Amino acid sequence: MAEFKLNPPTNTRGFYVRMKFSHQHKHGRATQQQQHFFCRNFKWVICSFLSLYLLTTLLITTTTSGTHKTTTSLSRTTVSHRESAFQSRALVESSNPISNPDSLKDLKVYIYELPSKYNSDWLSNERCSKHLFASEVAIHKALSGSDFRTFDPYDADFFFVPVYVSCNFSTVNGFPAIGHARSLISSAVELISTTLPFWNRSGGSDHVFVASHDFGSCFHTLEDVAMADGIPEILKRSMILQTFAVEHKHPCQEVKHVVIPPYIPPESLRSTLEKWPLNGRRDIFAFFRGKMEVHPKNVSGRFYSKAVRTIIWKKFNNDRRFYLRRDRFAGYQSEIVRSTFCLCPLGWAPWSPRLVESVAVGCVPVIIADGIRLPFPDAVPWPEISVRVSENDVSELGTILEHVAKTNISTIRKKLGDPAVRKALLFHDPIQQGDATWQVLNALARELDRSHSRQRLLVASK
Repeated sequence: MAEFKLNPPTNTRGFYVRMKFSHQHKHGRATQQQQHFFCRNFKWVICSFLSLYLLTTLLITTTTSGTHKTTTSLSRTTVSHRESAFQSRALVESSNPISNPDSLKDLKVYIYELPSKYNSDWLSNERCSKHLFASEVAIHKALSGSDFRTFDPYDADFFFVPVYVSCNFSTVNGFPAIGHARSLISSAVELISTTLPFWNRSGGSDHVFVASHDFGSCFHTLEDVAMADGIPEILKRSMILQTFAVEHKHPCQEVKHVVIPPYIPPESLRSTLEKWPLNGRRDIFAFFRGKMEVHPKNVSGRFYSKAVRTIIWKKFNNDRRFYLRRDRFAGYQSEIVRSTFCLCPLGWAPWSPRLVESVAVGCVPVIIADGIRLPFPDAVPWPEISVRVSENDVSELGTILEHVAKTNISTIRKKLGDPAVRKALLFHDPIQQGDATWQVLNALARELDRSHSRQRLLVASK
């Protein structure tokens, strides 16, 4: 607070007002004394009045100046009451990229500038940035343009290694082939560890990779092979962002990891909701479109979806409450937005992109995948917005969903309608506060004890 002092007037300085009367009267000595007394006291009255006036003016100016400084230091999201309602609404609804929120204050991520063969070369196929494994691309793009990025590696808390391993699409079935993943990642680690000191000084513990495919950092599409291969030795001290996670012990999650959602393009959802609003009519009771084998094949001693999808098809294909389709349809999101319940059974892996799509368009996800761990439970209240059905109880699906519909569907739908829940499962570019990349950063912020630079500062402060 500023402090102001006024110097008291001295005998030789001050405010002096000389008044001359234009008319005179011939009075006696008493009259002259009265006039002299009046003039002398009047001068002091005027001096006191002017001094009070100047002091008041000075104090008002000081208060106004202080108020102005306080106002200009406010956050950009603070809107004056004198501004229009339209401006206020525009700020609230803005999707501009965030500045670092308090929970992520000072978090810094360095992104390795790898040769294009590790990432950007794969983008020649536009599917690379749009398919369900594309979170490896989305996170890289979002971090690259964010305030969390630092170009000084000595200032970094974490190091992001942008290697795209899910964009090698099979010419046979069009699915991502990840047989090259281990060698590509090993090559990248060899490059960064022999040219810069940061991997070696921490053993890779402050380095972050994305493994967005079926069984995460085991890098194989079949679980038995993935389990046998395990996680590459070079990654066992690093942090992995992966879609695969289960509640029981599993070799493909025996590494420090953050569970992330599969990638769904936000623009595709926006396009769907422009045509079919969230609050529109839902004339489909239970929906599923996808692979449902009538005669499941035995692959390495395992059946696709553990035959759960086969049971769904055989049991409910002729049930009018269920809208089941085995063929592909590009506009299937328009069917999801018309549905009350959306079935999310396991495939080869327990997770499914239907989890994100269902939540994003307001359909209650029915999760049929025993032991699955879901992404960002701090931001997404999964028990309150979904229905879980045991794989062994799938034949009772109709009865279970009818019971939910009659008891607490309105409560589930209300919580499912929270925009923050939908945002937490979507990757935006640029980053938006609360979105999937923001949730990843929030998870990293809880692991700052892995940061070499933070530990160095901690030791120096002791």
